[in-house]
Amino acid sequence: MNQIETQKLSIAYDEHIIVENLDLIIPKGKITSIIGPNGCGKSTILKTIGRIQKKKSGMVYLDSEDIFTIPTKAIAQKMAILPQSPTAPNGLTVYELVSYGRFPHQKGFGKLTSKDKELIEWAIGVTKLTDFQYREIDSLSGGQRQRVWIAMALAQQTELILLDEPTTYLDMAHQLEVLELLAELNKSQHCTIAMVLHDLNLAARFSDYMIAVNQGQIKATGTSEEVITKEVLKDVFQIEATIVKEPISQKPVCLTYQLIK
Repeated sequence: MNQIETQKLSIAYDEHIIVENLDLIIPKGKITSIIGPNGCGKSTILKTIGRIQKKKSGMVYLDSEDIFTIPTKAIAQKMAILPQSPTAPNGLTVYELVSYGRFPHQKGFGKLTSKDKELIEWAIGVTKLTDFQYREIDSLSGGQRQRVWIAMALAQQTELILLDEPTTYLDMAHQLEVLELLAELNKSQHCTIAMVLHDLNLAARFSDYMIAVNQGQIKATGTSEEVITKEVLKDVFQIEATIVKEPISQKPVCLTYQLIK
C-alpha cells in the first residue's frame, strides 16, 4: 500500500516548469529517500507532496485521498513536514517547541490537555531529549536541534513524516544520530518516512525504497541495490562510479567516482 501517490504531477515556478508528468509513490510504513543532483527538483517534489508548494497540474493522493482537498488541520494530523534548516524563535525551549506539535489536535483556546502533555513528554523521551527539555534550543548542538524538530513531528502523532535534507550541516556522527533515530522510529512507531538526502551512501544504508531524480524526472526507483548502480549514477549524476558492498549492512556504497569526460 502507498501512503503518497502522484499522477502526472507538474510543478512550476511562474511559467518555468520544474517537474512535469511525475508518477511517484511513497510506500506506507517504509523509509524512502529521494536523491539527485542540485537543482533537479527533489525539494520541490517533497514540498509539493507536503502541500507547501502549489502544483501546476496533476494529482497528489494521501492515503488515496486528493491531498489538496483535505482541510489544513486534518493534513497536520496526518502528515508532518520538516523543511531544510528549520529555525526557532530566540529563547524557545525544547519543551515549548515540541509542544507546538500538539496544535493541530487542540480545540478552543489551545490549552494543553493531560493527553497533550503525555505525548509531548513521550516525544521528548523517545528522541532522548529529556535532560535538555528546559534548555533553549539555541544552546544545543546541530544534531540535538534536529532531534527537537523530529520530536515536534512525533508529538503531532502523524503516520507520515517528510524531511528535506535532515543531515545538512551536520558532522558525520550527528548525521548517523539523526538517521538512526528515524530508522528506530520507523520500526517502533511504524512511521512512514520520506526524505531528501544528498549523501548517497547514507541514503542507501537507511532506505527501504529510493527514488533517483534528475531534471524533474524519475530516473530509477527501487531498493538501494536497484538504484545505487553504475548505470543509474551515470545517468543521474554524470559520473563513473565504483560500487562496492558495505561489509556491515551489505548495502551498496559508492566507493569513488569521477566525472564523465
